[in-house]
Amino acid sequence: MAWALLILSIIVLAVLAMRRAPLWQWAVAALIIGALTRISTDNGSLWLMTDTLGWVLALLPAVILGLLAIPQVRKLVLTGPAYGLVKSILPRVSRTEQEALDAGTVGWDAELFSGRPNWQKLLGIRKPTLSTEERAFLDGPCETVCAMIDEWDTRNNRADMPPAVWQYLKDQGFLGMLIGREHGGLGFSAQAQSQVVSKIASRSIAAGITVMVPNSLGPGELLEKYGTPEQKKKYLSRLAKGLEVPCFALTGPHAGSDAAGMRDVGVVCYDMYEGKKTLGVKLSWDKRYITLAPVATLLGLAFHLHDPDHLIGEVDNVGITLALVPAKYKGVKIGRRHYPARSAFMNGPTQGRNVFVPMDFLIGGIEYAGQGWRMLMECLATGRAISLPAIGTVSIKQALRVTSAYARIRRQFGIPVGLMEGVAEPLSRMVRSAYTFEASRALTASMVDEGQRPSVLSALLKYRTTEAMRDRINDAMDIHGGRAVQDGPSNYLFGGYATTPVAITVEGANILTRTLITFAQGALRAHPYLYAEISAAQNKDRKAGIAAFDTAFCGHVGFMLRNMAGSFLHAVSFGACASTPVDHEMGHWYRQLSRYTQSFALCGDWTVAFLGGDLKRKQRLSGRMADILSDLYLLSAILKRYEDDGRIQEDRPIVDAVARDLIYSLEQSFAAVFANFPNVVLRNLMRVLVFPLGRHAKPASDRETYRLARAVMQPGAFRDRLTKGTYVSMDPKDVTGVLEDGLIKVTGAVEIETKFIRAIKKGTIERRLDRDTITDAVEAGVLTEAEAATLRLADQASDRVIKVDDFDFDELGSKQVRREPAVDAAAE
Repeated sequence: MAWALLILSIIVLAVLAMRRAPLWQWAVAALIIGALTRISTDNGSLWLMTDTLGWVLALLPAVILGLLAIPQVRKLVLTGPAYGLVKSILPRVSRTEQEALDAGTVGWDAELFSGRPNWQKLLGIRKPTLSTEERAFLDGPCETVCAMIDEWDTRNNRADMPPAVWQYLKDQGFLGMLIGREHGGLGFSAQAQSQVVSKIASRSIAAGITVMVPNSLGPGELLEKYGTPEQKKKYLSRLAKGLEVPCFALTGPHAGSDAAGMRDVGVVCYDMYEGKKTLGVKLSWDKRYITLAPVATLLGLAFHLHDPDHLIGEVDNVGITLALVPAKYKGVKIGRRHYPARSAFMNGPTQGRNVFVPMDFLIGGIEYAGQGWRMLMECLATGRAISLPAIGTVSIKQALRVTSAYARIRRQFGIPVGLMEGVAEPLSRMVRSAYTFEASRALTASMVDEGQRPSVLSALLKYRTTEAMRDRINDAMDIHGGRAVQDGPSNYLFGGYATTPVAITVEGANILTRTLITFAQGALRAHPYLYAEISAAQNKDRKAGIAAFDTAFCGHVGFMLRNMAGSFLHAVSFGACASTPVDHEMGHWYRQLSRYTQSFALCGDWTVAFLGGDLKRKQRLSGRMADILSDLYLLSAILKRYEDDGRIQEDRPIVDAVARDLIYSLEQSFAAVFANFPNVVLRNLMRVLVFPLGRHAKPASDRETYRLARAVMQPGAFRDRLTKGTYVSMDPKDVTGVLEDGLIKVTGAVEIETKFIRAIKKGTIERRLDRDTITDAVEAGVLTEAEAATLRLADQASDRVIKVDDFDFDELGSKQVRREPAVDAAAE
């Protein structure tokens, strides 16, 4: 009877927790369980002491829960005291943090934090689509400009794009893709902008960055969203036509990832402008790493605005403000070029000292003074979702495109190097990353097209995509071996390899984006109750604050109990009872995603609740939680892509392999969180609730990953689908076209080559340095004349593919940059 009652009690409590039942239902359940417990207990049990005391103890939980169900009592004895405690342990939100939180929107990330995802919010996101005009632009001007770019000439001989390429980009509207058609821009969707940047970057990352920056965080987007009618009329059409080249100066010597800590200042004052006493701002700034600054005609600036004489308001420190200043304006100094990773895109410093500008130089005018950080964060939330994920993803796909061809063409030990297991391993990683990050890039861009500003998802995608870019380009370099490290006009990998650190660093260095920003901001913004609790705790009206806190706190307790019950139940059932929106072969992975989302909700909730304000200092723990969140998002993305693509069966092995890898990665990250969690009780409790039966996930097997590597080395739909969006040349004289030509010719001669090699091994013919061996094979009756011709073409194509460059002794020395003493800006 006792065991039956215990089991029944656990089931009832689990059901109440999963249903997030109100307190009065818990009280009723406690009353029934307590009464049954007392009735089933023999009179005179030692622990009860007396019958009366036994009934009191049995019913006490029900009484307490019943009293707590009364709001007035609950506020007095529970949530009121908790309100004061929370004020001291929850992280305080600064003004810039608040503006960053308010700038973004939440969508699928909130579902991941909730522990119970609404699948319609994922599957209902629009499929990646392009309009007729956007598709025509990709197939027309975009292809044309890619064919015009010579990457070696751009980065080695010129350290800049040729004038003809610059002019074509301007004339065709590449620099004004985000500007609306009413202002003369292309008015492209986020999906189209992402794909245009991708295709150009597949040819030259420097060119991709040049197109990316004006269409990301910069004057064009800021004017579109916040500019005054006069500013829009004056600048937008000129920006759209390339008559103005914009840049935006945010980073400075003392403000990198902590951009809000900039020392650049502006003071509201009166001064002379165009012969008249004018209200304006006297600006002083020192910025660096500003992309397009050396060629910009229009300079966007971020600075702290002060109004000591209260000329525009009642406060001294107005806040971060944005201004738009012509590059040739008096006092503006554009410094010498930086040379980031020897890449050819324009980047450099800018300074100004006591430069007076009128108020109409402020973006949005006086009305937007002090709102600059919010403006920047709103633009960054969308821009970062488009720009670097596009460049990172296409770099992976382009590396796969060229490496899959090279691995099939290049032979060692008598076989294509890609058939060797050691080489197939990194090649398979490239296959899986290409599918994964194209899925996440397309999904995130679609969110932006729906009007979302996914600040948390764009941050995690930026660091995950660019880290994968670095890893996969390294894989490509390893597979190519000596062919990749010999730089020259025929090297199609080294430019991307050298530029990778730039993508890792810009728009928030990955090391801090992962460990400081992603999970912390995600928890504040996407957690279903935390943000409401913090807002209530910071409410200056104590009565209103306690009332709001009481509502959020009660919801939070129910949320926590459901996470505990749900995590344990999903773990012991291995996700078999978790939800799935589909009834086909991917149902298993949806259930696993649901299971680990529940576990993430539990661990994320407890991490924030226990660490509070210390979360910013526990960055390694925060980084691991960010990895879990990003793995959940990537798994969501590949499942969504599989649906959007029409469930292509040829792609199912990739989805299965990636899903296994991600589940394995999730379990490893959870284990690392538990091993390093500072509270031993919570650490062990989380481990029991999430892994009561231990960890069982395994990554994709050698067999299935080897099959992926073999499949991608064949020309066809599978390879084309994995590398879609890259620039593909079929010209055998082109730096990458030689690979496409070689792959077709080599795979077309497979049977002939097999006969030829078999004859050499048998001693029928002897291998010689020149191609007379093929002639010998004809004379020996091994090959026909037609077969010999086909084999010669394949052999010649192979030679072109493996050829490397060489130079005269003094040919490279003449290109070295002469070092001159640095000028002390402070002394000027």
